[in-house]
Amino acid sequence: MSNLAEQVTRLHAPVDKALLRVLSLILGFMHVGLVMWDPHAYANAIGGFNVIIAPLMIWALCASMVFGIGFKPRRWYWQVLFSPYFSLTILLYLTYQYFV
Repeated sequence: MSNLAEQVTRLHAPVDKALLRVLSLILGFMHVGLVMWDPHAYANAIGGFNVIIAPLMIWALCASMVFGIGFKPRRWYWQVLFSPYFSLTILLYLTYQYFV
């Protein structure tokens, strides 16, 4: 593993907890379920899908599943791409938008 990959791994160490993994999976499954059940109602609740929200949501859902099941990429760029910091932030924002 390269030095940069080790640094990214250390950066992710504080969130590498079982509770946050479960939260990530729950949020991911919740949003997938809401989108699949009624996409129009979900879009209206979060303010609509647009060029920014839709790709970010798809990316956050994929990253939350990768993090939630405990998969740890070896290369630093994959670790950054599937970072729980980004995915949990986006999913928490979408959850806030949906329920408020």
